[in-house]
Amino acid sequence: MIVIKVGGGKALNHRAIVQDVARLWQMGKQVVLVHGGAALTNEIAEQLGHPPQFVTSVSGYVSRRTDRRSLEIFEMVYCGLMNKRFVELFQGAGVNAVGLSGLDGRLWQGKRKDRIKIVREDGRRMVLRDDYTGRVEKVNADLLRELLAQGYLPVLTPPAISYAGEAINVDGDRAAAQTAVALAAEALLILSDVPGLLRSFPDESSLIHHITAAQVGDFMAFAQGRMKKKVMGAAEAVQAGVKRVIFADGRGETPVQDALAGKGTVID
Repeated sequence: MIVIKVGGGKALNHRAIVQDVARLWQMGKQVVLVHGGAALTNEIAEQLGHPPQFVTSVSGYVSRRTDRRSLEIFEMVYCGLMNKRFVELFQGAGVNAVGLSGLDGRLWQGKRKDRIKIVREDGRRMVLRDDYTGRVEKVNADLLRELLAQGYLPVLTPPAISYAGEAINVDGDRAAAQTAVALAAEALLILSDVPGLLRSFPDESSLIHHITAAQVGDFMAFAQGRMKKKVMGAAEAVQAGVKRVIFADGRGETPVQDALAGKGTVID
């Protein structure tokens, strides 16, 4: 069992990723794919007159500001356009994929944050109370196992659902990590538009090739921007029993094959 998280950057080679996964599937390997869609969401939000906003938490993590209108645009792109684009690619590759959001069947559940403490650009702190964000705490692994047992490849995307039944924006990397844990996956691949964790971002020649599971937290210092959440998700996965997490480049012609061969940052 392999869980693959595909980032939302424009440069990723979705067709090549799908072709690689299709080859694994045809060889009998079970795969669950989780995807993002941030770049396209930002574009469409601009076109709809509700441009994206990003906030920085007091602990230094950057996330999307998700008011109700932003959540609706997010669902439109992630659950609609991006999810069905992946399903179409898989169907064309001969894989019977099923696209689901974390809302469907309460696939991903968590608590909606009642408030978020952020740091403004002027350095002052403030509290947001109308944000629809949270974190995946429970995975409906039975639903995923049933789909896999019936020969369907699950293609998953945020948002998740709160315990109170509200849609919540969740980080896709950490959702993928929780999914890998729930399914006792042998590996979690996190594909993005960089070759892995870089010691000196954006210098791609500074790639960190290997990190032990015990050391992963120490490498947070090298993570910039969105990579912080990826490292956090990797730490959660390996600490909960996932044998291997690989940060790898999703831009090439054989991205999944390359990742499984150890090209990227391997955490084990």
